Amino acid sequence: MIPKLPHHLLEDVLEEIRIFVENIIESIGVHGHTVPVLRHVLLTLVAILLAFIAERICKYLFVPLVLRLVKRTQARWDDVVLDHQVLRTACHIVPALVIWQLMPLVFYQYHVVQVALTRLTAVYLTVATTRLVTKLIDRLRYLNTKPGDSTSLYLKSFCGVLKILAIFIAVIVVVGILINRSPMTLLAGLGATSAVLMLVFKDTIDGLVAGVRLTSNEMIHIGDHIALPGGFVDGTVIDITLTTVKIRQSDNTITTVPPLTLVSGMFQNWKGVQDVEGQRVKKMIYFDVRSIRIADDGLKQQLIDKGLAKADDLKGEVVTTALFRRYMEHYLAKREDVNAKMPLLVRQLEATQAGIPMELYFFLRQKDWIPYEHAMADILEHVYAYANEFGLKVYAQAPVQ
Repeated sequence: MIPKLPHHLLEDVLEEIRIFVENIIESIGVHGHTVPVLRHVLLTLVAILLAFIAERICKYLFVPLVLRLVKRTQARWDDVVLDHQVLRTACHIVPALVIWQLMPLVFYQYHVVQVALTRLTAVYLTVATTRLVTKLIDRLRYLNTKPGDSTSLYLKSFCGVLKILAIFIAVIVVVGILINRSPMTLLAGLGATSAVLMLVFKDTIDGLVAGVRLTSNEMIHIGDHIALPGGFVDGTVIDITLTTVKIRQSDNTITTVPPLTLVSGMFQNWKGVQDVEGQRVKKMIYFDVRSIRIADDGLKQQLIDKGLAKADDLKGEVVTTALFRRYMEHYLAKREDVNAKMPLLVRQLEATQAGIPMELYFFLRQKDWIPYEHAMADILEHVYAYANEFGLKVYAQAPVQ
């Protein structure tokens, strides 16, 4: 509904403008058939001038005044909603309102022109109002939220749905204005074609629903490292919308994935690694079964002299793999980059054709990729270097793990 001035006030304003234009025509001494043409030209210029003045007043007087008032309040919501961009967008509506009110005065003798321009003005007002509404909706998701948290993502999805709904209603209103039909009539007609619309926009609707599920269920967040089966997606989430999820790969390329792919399929989220105090390491070392033996006195003394074992651990018959397991558990527990409070285990598994597997299972404190890889490499290199001290031989080739 287009706002209108009170009837008596509007009539007074239009009458003053009409008298002003007539006085101008009389003062320049124009008579005859030229008078109607000149009158409409002058009325059009007056309408355009008033619309321009109204827009300038709104932009350079009203907007700064509102911004100053907003800064003086203690509330935060008005700083977010009534920002400079929203107020400048609202100023675009004011000139169209002035033209709308002056239209009956300017083209009162040309009904067809008046109807056409009135409809075009109504279309512009609808579009401008929709822009203002979408700007306000965009600002809503910043109320009491931090970028990237679950509330922000949920509001972002919810605001996306509201924007689509606002644009859909605006399209219906614009079509109704252009064909001179009630928007409610058009909406009633859409009910009969809803099945066709569902078929045409099936992928879009599925994507929107998947986007809402993805964010509302907190399946992923901005900053999460995710990986999809197949290896074509393995990177950090940098943006989440209702229709797309943007992921920065390790080579800095950007991959866009539909939310439906993540919801209906399977993906791995490494967020749990960041939430705990360590990242898991699970590695297999394969030893030649022929190198495994009972430690003799010479080997025992050698291990004691080098500080690789304690005398209490060497009493009786001790197998070299058992000694090495104890040594590695002690070595891992002493390292500062290994979280000893989390599960730490060095165990021997069932023999394979490639030898006797020994599994290292522990958690590194490093969560970033490069420090994590360096720490893991140091530990594995230590295994390879010290296995010989226990008389163990590491297989040069191991099966695919």
